[in-house]
Amino acid sequence: MMEFNRIADVKRLQFIIDTLQSKLPKHAVVLDVGCGNGVISRSLGTYGFNVYGIDVSDKAIEKARQLNSLPNVKFDVVSAEQLVAEGTKYNAIICSEVLEHLNKPGDLLKVLHQSLTDDGVLIVTVPNGQGPREVFVTKPVIALQKKNNYVWKTLQGIKSRLGYMGTTVQSDASDLTHIQFFTKKSLEQLADSNKFKIVKFGKTNFVEDVFPFSFLSKKIKFLQKVDCAVAEFLPYSFTGGFVTVWQKNNA
Repeated sequence: MMEFNRIADVKRLQFIIDTLQSKLPKHAVVLDVGCGNGVISRSLGTYGFNVYGIDVSDKAIEKARQLNSLPNVKFDVVSAEQLVAEGTKYNAIICSEVLEHLNKPGDLLKVLHQSLTDDGVLIVTVPNGQGPREVFVTKPVIALQKKNNYVWKTLQGIKSRLGYMGTTVQSDASDLTHIQFFTKKSLEQLADSNKFKIVKFGKTNFVEDVFPFSFLSKKIKFLQKVDCAVAEFLPYSFTGGFVTVWQKNNA
């Protein structure tokens, strides 16, 4: 079962799958924090992983449950803090496209540190805050949104007619605004300040999701594949997103 349509999303999912297959002990439960509509959780479920997806959005979890038919995948409206109170430890935690939406991402990471076994892995994926999409699309759009003027309303109308919706395949949550804009260095600093170390860094795409390129690449998958391949040869500052593996820094 593959619910992602964009090649960059598929690449991100494959990174998660490869990491779990190499690190996870048998019968372990994967915790998917901020799981949204459960796309990643269900995809992992088809590979035989036991997955527990949690999110604070009732709307997202309701959709995740409606779309789920796998007995090894479960969804709940639960905060990560509630899990710590229960004392459950996980060998693997996924935090995919979540930290950029939080005012204080460190608060969540402290909770995840408590929920992860000492030899466990935390898989974190975030947009590159200085990447092409964040610089040329996300930040200008956020600036216009704050003004909420005629230009913003016109842009909304144009986006709607072109098929660009406010939600994503991954989440139907009502507010998907980016608050944090990470660089490779700042992400490493965030990990270190919360007793983690990043042991693996990867890249997603380059410019396929930047308008006007996105208008073509959305319809031509080959362009997306080329774009993702090109990203591998460019410096980290040019990638659209980071895919990373974290471990507890027990030193």
